[in-house]
Amino acid sequence: TPSSLFASEKTDSPLRILSDRPLNAETAMHLLDDEVTPEERLFVRNNGIVPEIAYGKGLEQWNLTIDGEVGKSQSFTLKDLKTKFKFYQYQLVLECGGNGRAGFFPQTPGSQWTYGAVGCPVWGGVRLKDVLSSIGVKPSAVYVGYYSHDIHPSGDKEKAVISRGFPIAKALDDMTMLAWEMNGKPLSPLHGFPVRLLCPGFPASASGKWLKRLWVRDRVHDGAKMTGTAYRVPQYPVAPGAKVEANNEMVIIEKMPVKSIISFPKSKETHQEKKTFHVRGFAWTGEEAIREVHVTYDFGQTWVRAHVKSPRNRFAWQRWEAEFIFPGRGYYEIWARAMDSTGRMQPMVIPNWNPGGYLNNAMPRIAVNVE
Repeated sequence: TPSSLFASEKTDSPLRILSDRPLNAETAMHLLDDEVTPEERLFVRNNGIVPEIAYGKGLEQWNLTIDGEVGKSQSFTLKDLKTKFKFYQYQLVLECGGNGRAGFFPQTPGSQWTYGAVGCPVWGGVRLKDVLSSIGVKPSAVYVGYYSHDIHPSGDKEKAVISRGFPIAKALDDMTMLAWEMNGKPLSPLHGFPVRLLCPGFPASASGKWLKRLWVRDRVHDGAKMTGTAYRVPQYPVAPGAKVEANNEMVIIEKMPVKSIISFPKSKETHQEKKTFHVRGFAWTGEEAIREVHVTYDFGQTWVRAHVKSPRNRFAWQRWEAEFIFPGRGYYEIWARAMDSTGRMQPMVIPNWNPGGYLNNAMPRIAVNVE
């Protein structure tokens, strides 16, 4: 069963299962301390049932069809992709748009992710722009929508589970990929084998798994979970719990906000008084680089500036580290606050309630007892 893949009840298990059908599971924040997220610690976000192709069944017949507003519709085998285009490896953040949903009040529907629906592996494959350029993109192209092999939870194999996409400008970005490797190995069944999209900086719902078709369109894609309130937020701030008109008052989520995690130490650990305290984590953003990270131990009264490493490439997360000595014994909370290169900063409290529970980028927090 899906549950047997993970030891979900143990404190230090890699993933905590949120639902079995479809399978959704996140990683504890303190287990995301690797510079490159290993496969076993990368969250799983499924909308449907993992298809047979993910396990290699029928792989010899697999191809990716690209049609629509292109010079000539074409299908590419895995061999075509591997031999006709230049191979690239990029370290890219993958994050669910609902990461942090559990913090919203009133509660919103959907999996109640905390901090762990994010990771930053190294992906290998080809640039989508190179594949599109090989067949030509018409001036009328506006959007690219994907279709995948996953199966609707109802069992209806003709019904699309999720069919989202992104603007043509994003499709032609140097970092948008068709990937078949993660951390130097073929994609696992849960993460999109044989080929998936990587649309960095956008919510992970744009990075479709188990691909079978890309439809280049002359309008915004209207596939499954592209309409209504799915992956959309109000155009303007609304009161918590407010009703929002989906068609008139909501916009599609594109660039993800500035965010961070505290990956060391684990929350509720004990620290010895007068000893230097070391804390670290990662910060990332959907568009620019991270400029600064600060941490506080006294509920925002004073802030310590962290050292921030440069990213491996665009859209990779950045390691931050800070050290200080607590003023005395007692209970403390560590908060982290990242700022990107445009000056945008993480808020202290849960921001911008929305009906889907998306884009919570409030500061991460851990507790520390000093003795």
